[in-house]
Amino acid sequence: MDYVNVGRSGLKVSRICLGCMSFGEPDQGPHEWTLPEDQSRDIIRHALEQGITFFDTANVYSAGSSEEIVGRALRDFADRDDIVLATKVYNNGRPHPNERGSSRKAIMTEIDASLRRLGTDYVDLYQIHRWDPTTPIEETIEALHDVVKAGKARYIGASSMFAWQFSKSLYTSELHGWSRFISMQDHYNLLYREEEREMHPLCADQGIGVIPWSPLARGRLTRDWDTETTRSQTDQFGSTLYDEGDKATVDAVSDLAGKRGVPRAQIALAWVLHKPVVTAPIIGAGKVGHVDDAVAALDVSLSDDEIATLEQHYRPRPIVGFS
Repeated sequence: MDYVNVGRSGLKVSRICLGCMSFGEPDQGPHEWTLPEDQSRDIIRHALEQGITFFDTANVYSAGSSEEIVGRALRDFADRDDIVLATKVYNNGRPHPNERGSSRKAIMTEIDASLRRLGTDYVDLYQIHRWDPTTPIEETIEALHDVVKAGKARYIGASSMFAWQFSKSLYTSELHGWSRFISMQDHYNLLYREEEREMHPLCADQGIGVIPWSPLARGRLTRDWDTETTRSQTDQFGSTLYDEGDKATVDAVSDLAGKRGVPRAQIALAWVLHKPVVTAPIIGAGKVGHVDDAVAALDVSLSDDEIATLEQHYRPRPIVGFS
């Protein structure tokens, strides 16, 4: 396993991040494809054995069940100081208007709730899950700064938003001397590359680490186009992200994987890892083998011609995933 700094910060993470959205008791959230605790623990333990030290969850995943499962597993299998634990705030699935978003009230309430579920005194990376159009960014950044100064988070990060919004956030931190975002968790893969236009150049210029979500396009890049899974049949959000125009790219991944004699997941993930701005893609795992494919992708070297072949069918598309 390789370990790298998140942007220009001093925080070092494994080159692969294990996303924890798939961990959660199925009866405690909206997704029937999430894994119960015993299966989740097997994957978390295997990830640690493979050198993965970076784990990303959120307060909204399975109504907090993901944080509970991840917290217990990491306490049992790892030394807290050896791992980088990240979670997010914005949605929480509860109806009260003050319990969602990025207001001071929401942030202060949700960081304590996440720490209780995770069973830890602090998280290494605390991220706003989305841009909150109803709260001034000054209020959000100052509240996050206070969370850091209280010792409840070591660093702060952000997730999917427009580049102007992220730039405004960075400027606000600089203007007031508040804690600054060190990472951008954005939607990026072979089927969705709109982040290359504005966000990634901004991150490169500002020394921000990029930790993409859905680097395998929710599994689309790992199977035949017409093949369905339990998740693809029930994932309403995922159904809005890709369309029939993506089939040619999926086929290109399949062709190259066949020629190289490796699983498609390794090719698709290797493409993401070849991008200099990317720190650590966040991989979802429903099986132990998914972790192995992700780690193996670190050793897959793609030529310029192979990269061009994988990219040749891409076409501009509407912005998705910001809400």
